Amino acid sequence: MKEPAVLHVDPERQWGGGQQQALYLHLGMLSRGLKSGFICNPGSELANRLKQHNAHYHCIRHRFEADILAGIQLALYARAHAYHILHLHSSHALSWGLLAKLFYPSLKLIASRRVDLHIGQNFLSRWKYTGPMVNAMVAISDKVRQVMLQDGVPQGRIRLIYSGVDTQKFDHVSPDPDYRKHWQIPEETIIIGTVAAFVSPKDYRNFFGAAAIALKSNPRLHFVAVGDGRQMATMKELVAELGIADKVCFSGFQSCVGSHLKAFDIFVIASKKEGLGTSVLDAMSVGLPVIGTRAGGIAEMIEDGSSGLLVEVRNSEALAQAIVKLAADKELRQHLSSHALKRVHDFSKEKMVDANIRLYKSL
Repeated sequence: MKEPAVLHVDPERQWGGGQQQALYLHLGMLSRGLKSGFICNPGSELANRLKQHNAHYHCIRHRFEADILAGIQLALYARAHAYHILHLHSSHALSWGLLAKLFYPSLKLIASRRVDLHIGQNFLSRWKYTGPMVNAMVAISDKVRQVMLQDGVPQGRIRLIYSGVDTQKFDHVSPDPDYRKHWQIPEETIIIGTVAAFVSPKDYRNFFGAAAIALKSNPRLHFVAVGDGRQMATMKELVAELGIADKVCFSGFQSCVGSHLKAFDIFVIASKKEGLGTSVLDAMSVGLPVIGTRAGGIAEMIEDGSSGLLVEVRNSEALAQAIVKLAADKELRQHLSSHALKRVHDFSKEKMVDANIRLYKSL
């Protein structure tokens, strides 16, 4: 194979880290003059962003897991436009791609696995990930790779390719001089921020539990949670129960988190499950000192004591101690910041794109 012709597939309607990675990859291939297309659901946020970037894409309605009509349409589109590789960027995309291959058998399939959750034990899930129809599986962290191996995915089929970020994405974003006023945060406080969806794996219960403990030692802290999700109402109730509502700000979903990151003094990710956690890389790219749990691939990004601090998962006491320690030590914050700015370049989107292109050419 001289040059790959890749059709990326992601039917998810909501925007998340996986969709950002797929978009980076598609745009990166196009910028290198390679043949790259994209299939997504009409009306999805991904379709909106592809349109904004004027990036080649096509919409096919994918309604449910075993949507045979969508599978046929995908196969016909790939054949008509001479794509011979499908890169499937989610579990639903993998199901879709497997159906397409039934109608276009010469297609080569690559599937990305972005979570460190075990593969479902039902027959369909096992067949999707361990069966012979997929040519390669991309694990976005070594932790994800290890889980896949435990679940029976053949070692020779797995490729470790770290997710990447635009290390210059927020260079043009200026700190908002009215940030504290807008969010009613006192000037003399240290802002402890996080950027994460309000879903179980992100473990906001741990984050706010640690906040309550840390505030007992240092009342000059203020906590900001950027994100949205089905657990937000529950977490607001928890914050009220903990008696720290006046010390916590819920910003909701933000399309651009740069102004928040540049207002934070410390970034925290409190996850109990995490494929990699590119919000950590975004924080490192603006020089924030980071505290993270040892969930998933977080420990593969953060070098404990050098480019950040690590604590065990689901340990609010340890997380609180790290917050209090870092808030009280300006020199340590500066040390972690400078090393984070260097470390983040190991996880650039350019390296991610190049690694995927090498994989395509190896098939």
